[in-house]
Amino acid sequence: MIKLFKYLRPFGFQVALIVVLIFLQTMADLSLPTLMSDIVDKGIAMGNTAVIWKTGIYMLIVAFIAITFNISAGYLSARTAIGFGMNIRKKIFSKVTAYSLDEIDKFGTASLITRTTNDVTQVQTTVFMITRMMLMAPIMAIGGIIMAVTKEPKLSWILILVLPLMTMFIVFLTVKGFPLFGIVQKKLDRINLVLRENLTGIRVIRAFDKILYEQKRFDNSNMELTDATLKVNRLVALLFPFVMLVMSLTPVLIVWVSGPLLENGSIQFGSLMAFIQYSTQIMFSVIMITMMFIMIPRAQASAVRINEILESDTSIKNSVKTQFPDKPAGFIEFRNVTFSYHGAEQPALNDISFTAGPGKVTAVIGGTGSGKSTLVNLIPRFYDTAEGEILVDGINIKFMEQEKLRSLIGLVPQQSRLFTGSISDNVKFGNDSADDAEIRHAAETAQAYGFIMEKKNKFYDIIEQGGLNISGGQKQRIAIARAVVRKPLIYIFDDSFSALDFKTDAQLRRELRKETENSTVIIVAQRINTVMDADNIIVLDEGRIIGSGTHSQLISACSVYREIVESQMTLEETV
Repeated sequence: MIKLFKYLRPFGFQVALIVVLIFLQTMADLSLPTLMSDIVDKGIAMGNTAVIWKTGIYMLIVAFIAITFNISAGYLSARTAIGFGMNIRKKIFSKVTAYSLDEIDKFGTASLITRTTNDVTQVQTTVFMITRMMLMAPIMAIGGIIMAVTKEPKLSWILILVLPLMTMFIVFLTVKGFPLFGIVQKKLDRINLVLRENLTGIRVIRAFDKILYEQKRFDNSNMELTDATLKVNRLVALLFPFVMLVMSLTPVLIVWVSGPLLENGSIQFGSLMAFIQYSTQIMFSVIMITMMFIMIPRAQASAVRINEILESDTSIKNSVKTQFPDKPAGFIEFRNVTFSYHGAEQPALNDISFTAGPGKVTAVIGGTGSGKSTLVNLIPRFYDTAEGEILVDGINIKFMEQEKLRSLIGLVPQQSRLFTGSISDNVKFGNDSADDAEIRHAAETAQAYGFIMEKKNKFYDIIEQGGLNISGGQKQRIAIARAVVRKPLIYIFDDSFSALDFKTDAQLRRELRKETENSTVIIVAQRINTVMDADNIIVLDEGRIIGSGTHSQLISACSVYREIVESQMTLEETV
């Protein structure tokens, strides 16, 4: 957790001011028992009314000062902790958005969400408690011990007996409980994963009547989290009763031991009362330390998970010396490219070589799992190649700045991701500076204009989260319009026409031909109708190119392609 304290640097002045305020507050609190003992011993015992009034007024002033300092320190602590949490969340977000897909796959979406929300909240709350309690408790404990021993040294052995006993018990429970907090956070990751899968896949779950199965899966994850949390809470449940027992018995022991001393006049009644109050303050500081020992292990487990994100470097970085073509044209070349996913036994792509140039349409087809989407994900450097190289206009993309490389590309992914907002906002996501005419043109090209104009608010109709209020085909067409409005040199369509009927598919591709006549177009598809007009068709099978050429060439030369054609033509004829 100490590593995260560097994000407190912007609040250095506030933290220093909190320390000063807490020190002054604690000193004021520690002076109150002494003033009270003076009232008893020098005022009431001697019948001196002047001393009672004078000391009483001092007590009121000191109490008011202590309250003022306490409120001020609390306010600054809250601002510091919230600002600290904001800085960490901001840092995590910027770090995660810079990750390659490899790192995102490694951590998992559910875990990243938990770490950004729950784990940061745990650390933020602990920072608040540290600036309030952790700073106050040692000062109060040390000051209380000094004042108590100074007031009544004859009773100080009681504190020497009690405090080590409490400390040993707290340390024992902390050592036992620390590993459990990490387990709790992992179980929380798991329940978030199950919940997220259920919410995003609710339609599939209902369609296949798997509600009871998913409820059982959630119940199992929930029970695991409950059991892990109960183990932690059982340890915590042992701690507070023990501390409260010691805190309650300590004044009893003090009174029992001091009885004979009061009788023979060795100690005064006011001093005894002050000693009891100081011992209570010391015990209270121990309770505060106890609370910190409960919170710190869990915060430490969260801090470790946060640091894993902050210290995990993205595997894809810009080169120290970047290059960029003087006149980019969008010419792509794969040279003996091999790629494997993290932990995979076999490469997803093996020895891939081909070229795709401006004004040409290159199609990629193959069975499920043949590596089609993997291939096009390498072009924007979502992943890096294990062997070989990918060149754009003769420059290895590893030597190009990622932002500039991606500025050349208009990508329509396999899953059409739309964002909450208007249709216009989603189209403009591809080009912030696009005007209404350009947005309309992009929609017309993508065959989206017709259904958009049927909406109540036209281009300003709101799309709900994930595009749930429009059909799959409409989502695909808006996503295509988003790529078209970008006017890139390289178009990548990753199975982007699968939800379209044959007529719309044909019209869209016809309009795209006009729009992309000077651009490089790469189309990943399952349907023969989508790829048969391409200038070059690449056939993938188990990550290898087994055929390349035009439709007519592949019909006669590639058996796998011919099988795909025959299966789909048969299917179309039976429809």
